[in-house]
Parts: sequence; C-alpha cells; structure tokens
Amino acid sequence: MPADFQGKVALVTGVGRVGQIGHAVARGLGRGGAKLLLADVNAVGLADRVKEFAAEGIAAKASAGDLTQPEAGRHAVAAAQAQFGGLDIVVNVAGGFFSYGPFTEVTPETLDRELAVNFKTAFFVCQAAVPALLGRGGGGGSIVNFASIAAVRSLMHMSAYGAAKSAVAGLTRALAREYRDAGLRVNAVAPATVRTADNVAQMQPDPKTPLVEIDEVVQTVLFLASDAASGITGQIVPITGKAY
Repeated sequence: MPADFQGKVALVTGVGRVGQIGHAVARGLGRGGAKLLLADVNAVGLADRVKEFAAEGIAAKASAGDLTQPEAGRHAVAAAQAQFGGLDIVVNVAGGFFSYGPFTEVTPETLDRELAVNFKTAFFVCQAAVPALLGRGGGGGSIVNFASIAAVRSLMHMSAYGAAKSAVAGLTRALAREYRDAGLRVNAVAPATVRTADNVAQMQPDPKTPLVEIDEVVQTVLFLASDAASGITGQIVPITGKAY
C-alpha cells in the first residue's frame, strides 16, 4: 500500500539535482501528501525543485546552505517550522563518494571530505531536528539516514567512505536508543550501488552488472518514514536488490 503522509512535514537533504536519490525520495514523500522542506548547498537546483514540485501540486520550500556546517541544519529546521508549522520526518540523503583506492593512499583532505559530506551533514541536521521532532506532539517522529552497504560489508578500496558511512550507522543506533522512550524512531538505509546518472557516468559499469534501482531505495525509505514502520527503530536496512 502507498504510504500516507497527509498532514506530515518532511525535511529532505541532498535534493539539488534531478535524477539523484534525494530528488526521488522528496518526490515520493510529496506524492504521499507530505509538505516538503528541501535542503541542499545547490541554491539554483533547490529553486528548480520547488518549481517542479509545485507543478505537481506538492507544497515545497527550500533552504540553501552548506550542511556540513551546523548553522545550515538549524536554518533548515527553522524554515520547516516557520513555513509549515512543525516537523515530522527527516531524511538525510546528502552525501557523496570521493575516494577509491588503497588505504595507504587516502589523504587527510580526502578523509576530511568524506567525513564532512557523509557524516557531519547527517549529524548536524539530526542535532537541529531532534527538538523540533520531539516538540511536534503526538509522540516522536521519524529520521531516516543514509548509510551504505560499505558500512555493512567489507569492501575493497573504500576505507574512508566506509568509515564515514559506518559513523552514520553508529549515529543512527545511538539516537534510536537515546530517544526511544520519547517515541522518536531513527533508522538508516544501506544501499549497494544505485543506478543514477552520476554513478553510471563515473563507474561505467558493464550493462550486466546488477545495480540497485532508485525506486527500490525510495520505497524502503518511505516505509521506514511512515507510521507503518512504527515498531522499527535503530535498524540499518541493506538494500541490495539483484546486487546481493
């Protein structure tokens, strides 16, 4: 059954570009009835997404800023409260993969970038959002973070990225335990390589290489964010599709 998000307000990060996972997740929430606060460093892309969603009848507002900095997360949460009266759902999609190679060749700059874009974005947005989610009334809310299959399995030549996504998984479990009694649910998805325009262009996989489809990721996120998953928290959910 399609998830029902009528009356919900959702903050989604990493939505500045068409055809990427954040774009698809936001659209799925909006089509389910949620009002959207879209956050990304790409101000032009955010403006385009707001126009695109408005044309579909989806209520959406934007908050542009560098989510590796705590101020951007606080601004996005405040914007959701000001524009829509509260916050019920947070989906931290913002992230990126910047290094592939032997562990001994990872530079301090690359490590800092992996940690900032993949972990700090989720950490700071969660830190800003938790008081708003708890203050909404009706018991809790839902956070869905993006880890990676690299946080679940050992993968070659992805040490920095895997470490950053493992930190996201650890944050997810910690918040789920800390706010369990308050009714706030915190889970994460851990996709294998997803078929996006960027991934196909960068990796140039063999056509026979199995990839996870965006819709497989979106449907899992929508389930975890919805009331249908009211009994699920602190879980890191692998999404491998045919890539298992």
